[in-house]
Amino acid sequence: MIGIKSIASYVPVAGVDNYAQGAKFDKNEDFILGKIGSAFLPRKEAEQETSDLCVEAVNALFANNPDLKRESIDVLIVVTQNGDEEGLPHTAAIVQDKLGLPTTVAAFDISLGCSGYVYGIYAIKGFMEATGMKNGLLVTADPYSKIVDPQDRNTTMLFGDAATATWIGEDAAWQLGKAKFGTDGSGAPHLKVSNGVFFMNGRQVFNFALVKVPAHLHELLDESGLTGDDIDAYCIHQGSAAIVDAVARRFEGEPEKFIKDMLETGNTVSSSIPLLLEKHVLNSTWKRVAISGFGVGLSWGSAILHRP
Repeated sequence: MIGIKSIASYVPVAGVDNYAQGAKFDKNEDFILGKIGSAFLPRKEAEQETSDLCVEAVNALFANNPDLKRESIDVLIVVTQNGDEEGLPHTAAIVQDKLGLPTTVAAFDISLGCSGYVYGIYAIKGFMEATGMKNGLLVTADPYSKIVDPQDRNTTMLFGDAATATWIGEDAAWQLGKAKFGTDGSGAPHLKVSNGVFFMNGRQVFNFALVKVPAHLHELLDESGLTGDDIDAYCIHQGSAAIVDAVARRFEGEPEKFIKDMLETGNTVSSSIPLLLEKHVLNSTWKRVAISGFGVGLSWGSAILHRP
């Protein structure tokens, strides 16, 4: 069965001291830690493009998996809404060239934000199964430093730059179980880019997450024939500490099962879930975890990952 075999990441060393940044907006350390959840926000170098972040993550994946050869890659999907330059050509094509992958590879982008990883792993799995492919790379990289206004107190304290690469293939340690998805385009104005600058209606996004995500996870468990006791951990999009904490409380299960880990990364958009999986799940003794991504669109997706 095709599933998740390995995950690697790239998080820039340089970045922003969020306590110092918060002080500019009269926000103290308690607010930064308790509501935002991030003391440090990684930032790509000015000369780095989105494709460069992708290449760093994929090269880390190759280094961690010597049995995975470049010439064996059949498909490369990049999840981003902030691709190289102005988004044409697609970033996946640029990454293919920079990595020296064979020209027989299928390479394309998926334009999704914080729900993108959940959509992406099922999209690449279905694509591979439909075509008989053996090895796929799902890469996430959405450097919001390209679009966030550093003077916007609603966004500049939230986002960090990062990239991840997931090896999708056969005989995987983690399988993809049932998934559910949703879209509400009427919420598009709450998260958008205008004239190259990102805008977020924080209150609307918070309310959306609080209303939608706990209910969606409960529906997923019910339709999977599972209860909260069957889930070892919940890896949800790390939008902010306030969002993760509120969703965990509203879920009415075991809030301690909701992993919160964004202190040194911030909100990394489509990379937040695979960062959690890489750090907390892949090498754990857990048998079953639930994931949920939600944001731009408005779009959401939740899924069960399990060991065979």
